[in-house]
Amino acid sequence: MAGTDSDSPTPDSPTPDSPPPDAPTPGGGAARLPRWLPRAMLVGLLLVGLFELASWAFLRLTDFLTTLLVSFVLSLAMEPAVDRMAARGMRRGLATFLVFLVAGVLCAGFVAAMGTLLVDQVSQVVSRLPHLLDRLIDWVNRTFHQDYSVAQLQRSVLSNADDLETYAQKAANNIWGFSSSILGGVFQLFTIALFTFYFTADGPRLRRALCSVLPPARQTEVLRAWEIGIEKTGGYLYSRALLAVVSTAAHFALLALLGIPYAAALAVWVGAVSQFVPTVGTYLAGALPVLVALTGDPVNALWILLFVIAYQQVENYLLQPRITARTVEIHPAVAFGAVIAGAALLGAVGALIAIPVAATLQGFVGSYIRRYDLVEPAGPSRWRSTPDGADPGGRPTSA
Repeated sequence: MAGTDSDSPTPDSPTPDSPPPDAPTPGGGAARLPRWLPRAMLVGLLLVGLFELASWAFLRLTDFLTTLLVSFVLSLAMEPAVDRMAARGMRRGLATFLVFLVAGVLCAGFVAAMGTLLVDQVSQVVSRLPHLLDRLIDWVNRTFHQDYSVAQLQRSVLSNADDLETYAQKAANNIWGFSSSILGGVFQLFTIALFTFYFTADGPRLRRALCSVLPPARQTEVLRAWEIGIEKTGGYLYSRALLAVVSTAAHFALLALLGIPYAAALAVWVGAVSQFVPTVGTYLAGALPVLVALTGDPVNALWILLFVIAYQQVENYLLQPRITARTVEIHPAVAFGAVIAGAALLGAVGALIAIPVAATLQGFVGSYIRRYDLVEPAGPSRWRSTPDGADPGGRPTSA
């Protein structure tokens, strides 16, 4: 039609020479932001906020998560005994209660024995304090050629009454803080006991609930890891308990023979601490009976020290390999490293549960590692454990 041209551009359509919509304007104006950039910035800010919130919540819940971890490890240790009683027809809740009762009685007996020993030693020191003070003053006068007396010491103490009041107030504050710490520890122990009871009594139900949200292949892996944890943790606990009983009996016989006071309490201390406190337990266990013996006859202290050293060698090379051969097979270097790592992560609690956790991880990972026979080289080999001059079969080789 006249007056129209189908090839002429409309006012809204771009001409071939016009710039794209996102290009900068000829006047030098800034380019328009891509449409995805605001959305990406919003998502990034949201992710950062969620990370900060998760970090804050994790720091707040660290103590609670540690409590759950300790409770879970204790439940793994108790589950073998509960399973045996449940297999004989006993209700699982009752079996768990009986195991808890036995463990509670043993712990209460240990604390009572140690408390009795501590109170008696403190009372003896307090009753002998005047005599010890006189002997100390006499030694100072003879050694440093002084002329001190108890009366002068009393006058010096009374002249600093204000300082004594300040020290007493600080001591009272420390005692109050110590009492609060004890109450908090008791509450945490009850919390751990409660979760341990539920984890043990409802162990099968908990496993079913956890596996019900996983695919079949993952269920198999979770159940395998759970069974390895029960086996290793329970084996560690029971082997250590047996070693503690043997150690307690041996040390009680020696202490009773030497006539050391509180022989039973000291023997229980040595047996429990040497087995259940990793790395430094042996030294802590042997130090207390040696110190108690020093208050009487130093010769008895020497005999106790020699016996502790000798018994430790017998336990390391004879008893422990036989008892732990079917329970916890973990290299001493791995155990030592696990204790250090556990202490660095969770303090004393981590050090206590480090060995069973390391044994569980070692057993779980070892089930997926395929081992091959070593290829014996033609010449001498550094990895042979046989003596020099013998082949792996033990036959002498010719030069």
